[in-house]
This record gives sequence, C-alpha cells and structure tokens, in this order.
Amino acid sequence: MATEKKSKNEAKKAPAKVERPLTSVMEDYLETIYQLNQEKEVVRVRDIAKAVGVKMPTVTSMLKTLGKKGYVHYEKYEYVRLTSDGVKVGKEMRRRHEILYQFLTDILRIDQTVADDEACKMEHGLSPETLESFTDFLEFIHVCPRAGEGWLDHFEEFRKRGNTPNVCSEADKMCAFPCKLNSNPVPDA
Repeated sequence: MATEKKSKNEAKKAPAKVERPLTSVMEDYLETIYQLNQEKEVVRVRDIAKAVGVKMPTVTSMLKTLGKKGYVHYEKYEYVRLTSDGVKVGKEMRRRHEILYQFLTDILRIDQTVADDEACKMEHGLSPETLESFTDFLEFIHVCPRAGEGWLDHFEEFRKRGNTPNVCSEADKMCAFPCKLNSNPVPDA
C-alpha cells in the first residue's frame, strides 16, 4: 500500500525542466558582447543595440533571458558582463566567425561585407568537425598552396599527416606553383 502511494505521489511531481539550447540569436548576442568587451572597458545596453541593430528594450529582454540561463550579469541601468560560460560561447562564436570569414574572403574571394554576413549565418550550424576541416584547409592553402589535378588529394594527405616537408617536396615537383615549404627542403633520410 505504501508503495502505491509513493508511486502516485511521484506521478504528481512536475516533469524535470529541460534546458533548451541557445538559439542562433542568443549566440549572436553573446558574440557581440564578447567582441564589444574586447574593444571597450565596459559594455552598455546601447552599445549592444547599436551593434546588433535593434532597440534597447529588445536588448534588455534578451539580456534577461541570457541572465536566467547564466550567460550574463545584468542589472537595469548597469553594465553588461559575461559570465565564464558567456565568455566561452562568445569567444567560440567569434572564432567560428573569423575562420569562416577568412575562408570566404581569402579562398573564395567573396566581398568582405557579404562574407561577414554569410559567416554570421554559417557559424551557428557547423559541427566542430566541419569547422576543423575549414581550419585545416585554410592552413593547408596558406602553408602549401598547390594547383593542378590532385590538389584536393594533397589536402587530404596534409590533413592526415600535417605539415610534412618531404611529402610537400615530392608533390611540389608535380605542381604548377612551388610550395612555400621548399625554401628549406628537408634532405632524404
């Protein structure tokens, strides 16, 4: 009988609150606050509103939401401060944005304004693995640029083995453009 009552009482309890993940808009706010904090000693609601392109009450509403989630410290008429979790998210979103922006401008030669907008859209949906592939590709292009057939195969080799001068030196013989690494060739063993 006691077991039946316990089961009924447990059934009456409210279900555990499920924490919803951050939306892309929330991530954008955290990135903006992080970026503003890098530029200014203190961040105000009006600074965020200007950067995001919204009115101050909209920012205040978002700050309340982010505060409840533990990402910002904000009291009415006070400065905005990121918590340690807020800094982590803001910094990561900024890193993602910069990687994508660099790829779009340096590799694909996209207009800077368009690239900034596109990077902002892309940064929220990429998995860490895909972002790492972008990072590896950018490094590959800057360290050992190649042209001609098979350059994507060379990129995959670069991703697997890293910066291997001997491999680049051999592949360089087949490329139209010399590899930057060949300024100091490594002798064969």
